[in-house]
Amino acid sequence: MNQQVKSGPKSSEYTSDYKAGQDNVQVMGMDINNPVFTTSALAILTFIVLALIFPADAKVMLEGARTWSIETFDWLFMIGGNIFVLFCLMLIVLPVGKVRLGGAQAKPDFSRMSWFSMLFAAGMGIGLMFWSVAEPVAYFTDWWGTPLNAAANTPEGAAAAMGATMFHWGLHPWAIYGVVALALAFFTYNKGLPLTIRSAFYPLLGERVWGPIGHVIDIIAVLATIFGLATSLGLGASQAAGGLSFLFGVENNISTQIAIIIAVSAIAIFSVVRGLDGGVKLLSNINMGIAGLLLLFVIFAGSVTGFFSNLMLTVGSYASDIVPLSNWVGREDDKFYTGWTVFYWAWWVSWSPFVGMFIARISKGRTVREFMTAVLLIPTIVSAIWMAAFGAQALDQVQGGVGQLSNGLGDVSLAMFQMLENLPLAEITSALAIILVLVFFITSSDSGSLVIDSITAGGKVDAPVPQRIFWAVLQGVIAGVLLYGGGSEALKALQAGAITTGLPFTVILLFMCISIYKGLKTEV
Repeated sequence: MNQQVKSGPKSSEYTSDYKAGQDNVQVMGMDINNPVFTTSALAILTFIVLALIFPADAKVMLEGARTWSIETFDWLFMIGGNIFVLFCLMLIVLPVGKVRLGGAQAKPDFSRMSWFSMLFAAGMGIGLMFWSVAEPVAYFTDWWGTPLNAAANTPEGAAAAMGATMFHWGLHPWAIYGVVALALAFFTYNKGLPLTIRSAFYPLLGERVWGPIGHVIDIIAVLATIFGLATSLGLGASQAAGGLSFLFGVENNISTQIAIIIAVSAIAIFSVVRGLDGGVKLLSNINMGIAGLLLLFVIFAGSVTGFFSNLMLTVGSYASDIVPLSNWVGREDDKFYTGWTVFYWAWWVSWSPFVGMFIARISKGRTVREFMTAVLLIPTIVSAIWMAAFGAQALDQVQGGVGQLSNGLGDVSLAMFQMLENLPLAEITSALAIILVLVFFITSSDSGSLVIDSITAGGKVDAPVPQRIFWAVLQGVIAGVLLYGGGSEALKALQAGAITTGLPFTVILLFMCISIYKGLKTEV
């Protein structure tokens, strides 16, 4: 029997009689939307085969496409990112902020702490582990361009490095996620449409969203999600293996990396079988607990007064530099601008279908104002605290000539461990960091599997267990096969392919803003 996402009372506008899973077929115990599932699976299989046969050619072609999209449409990414931030802030203060997702009587499914833990873990928890140390050090030492042409290795350069790092992990990425998440949550819970990307365009396209146009939108979302997750899993396995080698002398080779992928995939499968409450929520809460302990340790192991000083520096630099960093006209720091900022914006957009749909799925019962505050402002505050603890601590070590980081940024996957090495209890904290990296990958994998399940099941949220297992396994297979057959070059090709999808999705998100506002006006 077809089941629809539980929703609030439908208004007369933007309401379709189309039911979640209406056009599905039953295949090998799976409940699939045939055009989306089949086309996505074939595209993924084709890419894997071609990437294994022609790894160098695939890398050149896809990296060429990524470079072209970033350098040609840098203005679109930047304008889009700024619009998304202003749009989300506007929703917090306008009367539409009172609209409750699911109707006036809807109640949240999760506590605020569990809700925030899940959205943060899915959104960028792993990225903060990887880049909170490496990125400020890279900017400060001019490893690949300095923000706003700030002088490297100077106090001004340190302030610019912290401000630019916050810029890349603050309001803009979360606004991108927030647009997609709100669109899906509103049209699913308030209008009764299926939980799938195409539903957000019903105000603009009407019943045509259930046809070929909608299929294309959902297929792009599936490919962006699976490629992004597989890339992160493969590169993350390399990072975790590097950490194990750095700490315990475990050889960092393909066997170790494949073993890590298998272990992460196995736990992710167990989690997706248990579902949101028994799997993703539990792991996300564990994640935030470990992350909180590690954060407090770094603050107190360093200098508490120094931390608050660094926090003021980070927030102040972010506030003063956000406008010039958001500008796209006449930039003279081109190496930093295209190599970091525009690249990041394309990456965040390519991840938005996955993260946005997952946030939507766990956000029923929240008002638009509460939703946007939690999705946009609170993660930005937490990121500032995290960066002030880890990133500024790393810059203090570099400026003080302490440890390996002071010799320059080498392997970025080791930057976190090199920073922790110069604090007390280094082996314990580094082991915690490795656990945290792996658990963040697991939560990304299982939440991503649940999202792809929903898209390829025509918007149903109760896809059969074999279907959940299929996508969780496929992520690991893609990462492992490409890593084994083509090494990091194949994974970088996959990453370039995922980032390239950010270009069409930026346009999709801009239209999504129009859909959201048109829909919310019918509820006020």
